[in-house]
Amino acid sequence: MDAEAEAARPGPRRPDPHRVERWSPRVRWRLLPWWGRVVVVYLAARVLSILIVLQFAREQAASAWTDARPGYLEYANIWDGRWYAYIAAAGYPTELPLTDDGHVAENAWAFLPVFPGIVRILTVVGVPWDAASVVVALAAGLAAALVFHRLMSRFLEPDRALFAVVLFCVAPVSPIMGFGYAESLGFLWLALALLLLVDRRYGWLVPVIGAWAFTRPGALAFALTLGLHWIVRWVTRSRDPFPVRERVVAASVALFAGIVGLAWPAIAWAATGEPAAYTDTELAWRAPYIGYVELVPLTPWFQSGDWWLGQPMGTIAPIALAVGFGALLFTPWVRRLGVDVRLWLASYALYLFAVFFPQSSTFRLLAPLFPLAGALAVPRSPWWRGGLVVVSVALQVVWLRLGWFIDGYDWTPP
Repeated sequence: MDAEAEAARPGPRRPDPHRVERWSPRVRWRLLPWWGRVVVVYLAARVLSILIVLQFAREQAASAWTDARPGYLEYANIWDGRWYAYIAAAGYPTELPLTDDGHVAENAWAFLPVFPGIVRILTVVGVPWDAASVVVALAAGLAAALVFHRLMSRFLEPDRALFAVVLFCVAPVSPIMGFGYAESLGFLWLALALLLLVDRRYGWLVPVIGAWAFTRPGALAFALTLGLHWIVRWVTRSRDPFPVRERVVAASVALFAGIVGLAWPAIAWAATGEPAAYTDTELAWRAPYIGYVELVPLTPWFQSGDWWLGQPMGTIAPIALAVGFGALLFTPWVRRLGVDVRLWLASYALYLFAVFFPQSSTFRLLAPLFPLAGALAVPRSPWWRGGLVVVSVALQVVWLRLGWFIDGYDWTPP
């Protein structure tokens, strides 16, 4: 029976297998452009994270921030989210608050102004703070995922680049991209800066680094990355030309990054009259662990190791971590990410090792190392990829329980 006779025949028709196949979910997925796939991955990951957070919210007792069983938007704005809301409403203190024994207390100078400034714009047009902060964080997270895909596409095949984005979106601390925190914006500026650096579009780095320096700490580490990038290009100029104009621009941008990376402490000094206003404020957060001490670079990890582990492990563990991370940067999977990304990973790790005191916020502070997701995306085994996703989601639950969930007097902020 020919096609015309089949079409004229009364009664139900058999489905065209080619038409069915054409509209199957797998085919539709393959027809999506790269950005469409990233959007789907990001939205699916955020819905999953929100469902996990809502389960914790249903179990949350009353706390200093919320009543029992808060809604998602309210629950997504506790901890540091309240500091950002305070900054948007009242700005920064010109006189540093002091503890009963005369030390600088926790205060708003520990938090940078770009995120609360953007959220405040939405509140001016009538959007409640809790909703506006989450909207800004989610939008910035999506933009970061899109830029990160472009960055990974410089080094990885399409399926690997997309899976790197999957890992970025389901990472253990990824629920932070749906909270009233500045991390999403920080991820966006970092991904943009790395993409511009890899593409050697040095001039465009200026506005990106400028915004980043007043969003989240990291611009100073990126200044080191730029300096190391300049040295690498100079050493390899015989096989990779490094014209004089690019030398001047790259060096100028590195200097700019260093200046803006130090600008916030200088602004805090000018506003309060206290030269150490910013560092003393940051040190207030580690005082519950080791008391009020001076900031001595390269010592905080050993101080933390001693507090958590005692001796000799308090000294051995930080050294072992540093050596292990350095070796990781030379593994084949990480080498796939190119020199510039590895320079960032080394620079930021050194920055954390120099000034950060490891405690409950450690996992969130490690999040700017997210380009390592590209290395984990190299193997194509379905078991490997599926296992990483399952483990990442499970670790979201662990991180939320340990950091976000409030259980009485809680000294483990996320």
